[in-house]
Parts: sequence; C-alpha cells; structure tokens
Amino acid sequence: MITRNEIFGYTPDEKYQTSVAYFSMEFAIDQALKIYSGGLGFLSGSHLRSAYELKQNLIGIGILWTYGYYDQLRDSEGLMKAAFIRKEYAFLKDSGIVFQVTVHDAPVHVKAYLLPPATFGTAPLFLLSTDISENDELSRSITHCLYDPNEATRIAQSIVLGIGGATLLDLLGLEPEIYHMNEGHSVALNFYLFDKFKNLAEIKKRVVFTTHTPEIAGNESHSYKLLKEMSFFYHLPDAEAKLMPGIEGDRFNYTLAALKFAGKANGVSKLHGEVARQMWGGNQGVCEITSITNAQNKAYWGEQELNEAFAGNADDRMIAWKKRMKRNLFKVVADQCGKLFDENILTIVWARRFAGYKRADLIMKDWERFTRLIERSDLPVQLIWAGKPYPEDEDSINEFNQIIVKTRLFKRCAVLTGYELTLSATLKKGSDVWLNNPRLYHEASGTSGMTAAMNGSINISMPDGWVPEFAKDGNNCFLIKPAPGTESEDEKDFTENRNLMDTLENVVLPMYYHNQDQWLSVMKQAANDVAPAFDSARMADEYYLKMYR
Repeated sequence: MITRNEIFGYTPDEKYQTSVAYFSMEFAIDQALKIYSGGLGFLSGSHLRSAYELKQNLIGIGILWTYGYYDQLRDSEGLMKAAFIRKEYAFLKDSGIVFQVTVHDAPVHVKAYLLPPATFGTAPLFLLSTDISENDELSRSITHCLYDPNEATRIAQSIVLGIGGATLLDLLGLEPEIYHMNEGHSVALNFYLFDKFKNLAEIKKRVVFTTHTPEIAGNESHSYKLLKEMSFFYHLPDAEAKLMPGIEGDRFNYTLAALKFAGKANGVSKLHGEVARQMWGGNQGVCEITSITNAQNKAYWGEQELNEAFAGNADDRMIAWKKRMKRNLFKVVADQCGKLFDENILTIVWARRFAGYKRADLIMKDWERFTRLIERSDLPVQLIWAGKPYPEDEDSINEFNQIIVKTRLFKRCAVLTGYELTLSATLKKGSDVWLNNPRLYHEASGTSGMTAAMNGSINISMPDGWVPEFAKDGNNCFLIKPAPGTESEDEKDFTENRNLMDTLENVVLPMYYHNQDQWLSVMKQAANDVAPAFDSARMADEYYLKMYR
C-alpha cells in the first residue's frame, strides 16, 4: 500500500493541518497532462499549485481521461474539428490500488494513479481510471472523454469521481476532515458518506461546495429514475434518496443537492455570491453561500523578467519584453494562418471557452464599423481569437468557424486552434489587450484576465465576475459600459458593441499610439493590483479560513 509520505512528500504547515480532499472533474496542471477543458480546470490547477507552495494538507481527486477533452484540429478547409487521441503519461505513479464501484447494478473496476507533488509542483493528485483490462469495453469507456455527450456515461463519470474518490480515500486509510466538491459533478459522494455516517448532520460537518454556474440551465440535472438505474444513490433506496436531501420533483439537480448536503458553500466572486444566493436561497435546507473569488497562480503564469521590470519601474525592459513575446505569438499566427503580424501594432486577443454568452463575435456586431477598425492605417489593430467550444455544441462550433470564414481575407485577423495551457500563456504574454465581453451576470468569475494582467496585457472588459473587485476604469483596465437592463438581449448586444468600439477608438488606440507613458502606467497598475489580491495563494488560504475550519 502506498504510504502517506509517498503521497505528500512534504509535511503540512501547522497553519493548514485540517485535512481536505478536493474533488474536481478537471485539473489544468501542465500542458503535458490533458485532463481539462477550460476555466474550471485552470482554477483547480492553480489551487493545487498554491496548496503545494503553502504546504497545505490537501489532496486532489480527479479522473484520468484517456482521450482528454479533445484535440482541436483543422479540417481540409481550415475549419475547426474535434479529434480524440489516446494520451499516455509515463510520469504518473501507479498506486497499485484497484477497487470496484457499482454502476448500473454492475461492478466496475477503478484503478488509481498518483501525480506526485514534485512532478509539477502541486498538492498530491489522485486520478481514477476505468480504462483497464479488468473491465469490458463499456465500463472502460466511462473515463475515456471528459464531459462525454452520452447522459448515462456522464452520470457514470460522476459516480466514479464521487463514490470512487471517497472509496479510494478509505482504502488509503485517509479520512479527510473536509470533502470539497469543486462544482457538483462529485455530488454522489454524499450518498457514500450517508451510508458511512447514517446522518445528514454528519455529512454537513464534513462537506463544502463551490458553485461556478450562474445560470439555472447550466447546472446539471437528471431524472431520479435514470439515476436509480445507474446506482447513483449507492445503497440508499431511491425514496430515501429523494427524502433525505429534500428535493422535490422528478429531477435531481446536482447544484441544489450539493447545497443541501454541504455545511458551507461559496460562489466564485462577490458578484457571483450575490447571484447564487438569489438563485438558490429560496430553497429550503440549502446551506449558507458565501463568496471566495477565484484566482490564478502567479508563480506559474507570471514571468520573472517582467516581474523584475515592474518592480524596478523599468519601462524599456517592459517594452522590450512585450515585443519579444509578441514575436513569439506571431510565429504561431504565421504557422497556423499564414499571416505576418507586426510587433508594433496594437494586438487584441479574445481567448476563452467558446460559449454563446461569452460573445466571441460581439466586436463584429456592426460589420461596417468592424471592417473600418481593422483596415485603418493611422491607428492599426490586430485581432486574434482562440478558444475551445464543447465538441457537441454545434452553435459554438459554427460561431468559431464563422469567425474563421469572415476574417480569412483580413491580414490583421487570425483564429488559432489548440487552445490549451501553452497557447493560453503565449496569448497572454503576446497580447496588448485582453478582451472580455460576456453578457452581464452570466460570468461567475472568469480568470483569464487575471493572468493577462500578470503578463502586461490590459483588460477591456464588461464589469462581470471578478472584474468589479479589480477594475479602476482607465487606471488599471478599460471597462465596457453595460447596456440598460430594460433592453432586449439583441438590443444589449448592439449597445454594448457600440460602447466597446467607442472605448477602443476613443480611448485605447489613442493612448497606445500617442501616450506611451500613460499606457505603461495602466499596465503597471494592473500588474500591481492583480497580485496578491488575485493570486491563488490568497484564494487557497481563504478556503482554509472560511470553508475548512
């Protein structure tokens, strides 16, 4: 049996002695470990990095996805396509542990692998796989693809994460004082804990929950009938499974159930905490919902050379570093798109998960004005898009490909594929402006702008998610004025497109080209304000203070 010393490799700091198991469906740890899709994984990866740096008594529990999320490639016409390619990870440690969980009334074998802390500088992370020889092909496929489109498979994935993760901890002889559900995917673990402790109050003492989704429709739910067939409720009869958390109706909502099982919960920004309380507070039996704003790990995302230039107020070094990073980024643009970008031209990047509410094409809403912007020669602009749509989201894939088609003939526009950790970092280092324009109150937190600011890229953003806690308009970022709440969704898109373009044309471009000192002042102020306030060391510490004690 693997020992505690082999798991941790370090002695937890006295300040962080409370033992925590952190359950998440995805972790963005390193480019070499492709078990993440986007923001949730970026967040959990930074959390584990800071937990390691602070020497916290925390273990991650996740899943080893055989084919990852997907590989973002291009078809013969240069449009995006999803490819599923088997991954191999020689750096993972075989724990020697294989155990069973019940899925659809049948035993499924689960193998546990360990990512040791020293490998990438994270808290220990156990990854579970059903893709082993002991299982039939159907059982092996449970851990093939992150967020599998098949409903029954996704339920099975939640069973493996929640019940399988809790089972593994017991087999290791580790009984965490706190089980932390990062999103609702692992909610099945509560039925395992109920079987163990026989008491909802005992579960509430041990379970905390982080919700990330500010839209009801985005919170996963399934019919009780299907969940019962899938053995989701562990050994609990389905009637008791409904009665114990007190959820009415025929569907089991993961988020609502998690809020009833947990003793404490949090939204991921102050604004999202307010939205979450409005969304769920009217339901009987939900726990207190506070807020802990997401953050990113500066030690991983930042650059020592730029940090030193900021600290020494060395403007020449900042400018030289940024131009060098732009050249690196533009090599990727040339390689993928056959376009040669200029390091002396203002470069705007929109890069994140492709979803309708994030409005990747908002800047194009007034096509004539957009065309004038990217063709002007006096104050020129270069634009880059990148991001991954969900592979079954045809609307978002179509939006991605339409941007490729619409901008193909513009020499200063590029759409990049392969949006993972490495490309994300390259974009943040090489951009001058980081564009973030979701529909207001739809972004729970959003963290890409934090790491952009750490790398000398100035945010132009809607005041949503984490941004209101950071933003000083014109001082450390540029805000897009929201449309009146009385307007329709389509009207808001047009109004906010106009406000975005006004900000770009009247404020951003003149400052960049005609007032370099002021531009550098905004860049430096952003870097100063983003850390330590939005460094994940603050976040990891705050979880211990607010949620784990």
